[in-house]
Amino acid sequence: MSKESKRREALVYHAKPTPGKIKIVPTKKYASQRDLALAYSPGVAEPCLEIEKDKENVYKYTTKGNLVAVISNGTAVLGLGNIGPEASKPVMEGKGLLFKIFADIDVFDIEVDTENVDEFIETVKNIAPTFGGINLEDIKAPEAFEIERRLKEELDIPVMHDDQHGTAIISAAALLNALELAEKDIKEVKIVVSGAGAAAISCTRLYQAFGAKRENIVMLDSKGVIRDDRDNLTSQKAEFATNRKIDTLDAAMVDADVFVGLSMADIVTPDMLKVMATNPIVFAMANPNPEIGYQLALDTRDDIIMATGRSDNPNQVNNVLGFPFIFRGALDVRATKINEAMKMAAVKALSKLAKEPVPEQVNIAYGETRLTFGKDYIIPKPFDPRLIAEVPPAVAKAAMKSGVAKEPIEDWEKYQNSLLERLGSDNKLVRLLLNRARTNPKKVVFAEADQLDVLKAAQIVYEEGVAIPVLLGRRDTILELMTEIEFDESDVLIIDPKSDEELDRKNKYADSYWKRHERNGVTKYSARKIMRERNYFAAMMVNQGDADALISGYSRSYPSVVKPMLELIGMSKGVSRIATTNVMMTQRGPLFLSDTAININPSSKDLAKITQMTSNAAKMFGIEPVMAMVSYSNFGSSENETAEKVRNAVEYLHRTYPDMIVDGELQADFALNSEMLQDIFPFSRLAGRKVNTLIFPNLESANITYKLLKELNKAESIGPIMMGLRKPAHILQLGASVDEIVNMTAIAVIDAQEREKRKQKK
Repeated sequence: MSKESKRREALVYHAKPTPGKIKIVPTKKYASQRDLALAYSPGVAEPCLEIEKDKENVYKYTTKGNLVAVISNGTAVLGLGNIGPEASKPVMEGKGLLFKIFADIDVFDIEVDTENVDEFIETVKNIAPTFGGINLEDIKAPEAFEIERRLKEELDIPVMHDDQHGTAIISAAALLNALELAEKDIKEVKIVVSGAGAAAISCTRLYQAFGAKRENIVMLDSKGVIRDDRDNLTSQKAEFATNRKIDTLDAAMVDADVFVGLSMADIVTPDMLKVMATNPIVFAMANPNPEIGYQLALDTRDDIIMATGRSDNPNQVNNVLGFPFIFRGALDVRATKINEAMKMAAVKALSKLAKEPVPEQVNIAYGETRLTFGKDYIIPKPFDPRLIAEVPPAVAKAAMKSGVAKEPIEDWEKYQNSLLERLGSDNKLVRLLLNRARTNPKKVVFAEADQLDVLKAAQIVYEEGVAIPVLLGRRDTILELMTEIEFDESDVLIIDPKSDEELDRKNKYADSYWKRHERNGVTKYSARKIMRERNYFAAMMVNQGDADALISGYSRSYPSVVKPMLELIGMSKGVSRIATTNVMMTQRGPLFLSDTAININPSSKDLAKITQMTSNAAKMFGIEPVMAMVSYSNFGSSENETAEKVRNAVEYLHRTYPDMIVDGELQADFALNSEMLQDIFPFSRLAGRKVNTLIFPNLESANITYKLLKELNKAESIGPIMMGLRKPAHILQLGASVDEIVNMTAIAVIDAQEREKRKQKK
């Protein structure tokens, strides 16, 4: 894309369809006159009076506790310089957008038309009662230091100049990890800092807090090395003045271990890199172009650990990793300030997170095959969903420990869950499943392990201890893919059903299959031939006890995979029909939907059986099922045979399983709206309860519903979970994602665990 095209695209993005990037959205009902009377006059007087009695009540009755001001005078905007308050507004709106999407924090952006420090401070102090926190942005140094210092002293809410501390926090986390990889001690390394503005000063101070020695630091500004014999140094620059008799960046770089650039493009040459110490660490963070190009640096030194401020290079030092989550933690304990302890806690949390296994959705978002801690991955990626649950609690704990928290948190698990729910990422059930599977991992056959996504899922469950994978497929393809994704575990069993290497095992399976089906037209020859088919082979592995469960269906149609499972594994005792359920991770919590994949038009008896099996499945998840059998009608309002089928199933269940919490037939809105159900149908067994399971009258309605939820609401889906088979065999939807395969593997393991428990009880 040409420069002009990019310019035009950026302008259109900001102008259309509505100018700007953020807006105010009401959080209360406003449809009726009654609503408006409560929102404004006369109802609004009541909270006003309560706040007058106690100012702390403002956090109870208004948005103050989740509202941050992004404030600038436009004197140091991005790489644009002093462009003024109006011109800075798009940046401030953008900052507000980032606060919202990453940490669910609301923002008012405020542009102040003054470069006078006292006037700016007075303006912020006068509007501070509106906000729970103040984010100072794009204010030039040295004024920025004085403005932040005084506001932190004079206000009782968190204040942070992100240009200083955001970059410092993210780069410090990256530096700690880079030093670990380089096997160097922060107390001993020689550091060169190019730039002496607000960000550079703050970065260097934070590095010192983690152990860097002042005598090992050389800082440069536009005039060269900041030496202690230079005149007219600001107090901030004087803080880092060196007594070394050097004047240039070339001289400073000799034997340096670390270069931190917050200055200008292309001032570092390859020759400068060549004279640095072994395993040099180079953070070239000038934007939009770094002090030395990423590829040029790698071409110059193959032992370099490199980071930039650019998103198109690995190791982007991006402030969005910090400020949303730091403010989130500070707001949630009503901290009176953001202190050094809180910033250091954020650094440690980010550093630690980069060393943990990366969720597949992060790999997908960044087009990576597999991100792992190393030279190309020393800090988390901005879209890592774990940030919201890891950094704010670390910051909040530090605020509490350092004595600046007004509302301490007691239940940390509840707090972390609330953080995930803020962004619609309520993965409690998924975490529960994975943790439960880890307690007793089982051997799971992956029947399509020569598919990249299936193999990646097998790698994840292996590395996280969720399951012991057995990989079925073309051996050469599997080994090639394992090399690509660095899945180099030699003790993982690989089986190619089509090769002669497994001849004894295939013959054993074939003979067993033949003996069961010899009176059904199956010959020994045809039995041995069919064992070359991976789904038949996988099913026999489970039947023979060589594996505990199987996963298949990624690359083949659902019916074609179900057939061998029914033929070889068969149905559980007392089960006349298999079925499936999907668990949807919705904003209201997990929601089971049945039957989503098998029974096209079940009878009333079939529906009752499906409901019973779904009830057992929900209990396997540790969830007490509250089940609505849905239709287009409510409690006999239609005499159509479809509605009648649902009614008959409900009547049967009420007679046979009186303790089961189930009712219908019900329209979906009544089933999911407990207040409406209570008002209109108070006699229902579901009245006053939160429904977590929907049983549909046919496959069409169930399948359409779950896929609509998945696509329109981006609800995560686990399933279809097979119910009714004699052994644990679970079939994926065609083209399932890596995360879906991982989740289904956990289900398969838990299924095997439950069957083992039942067998032991007998």
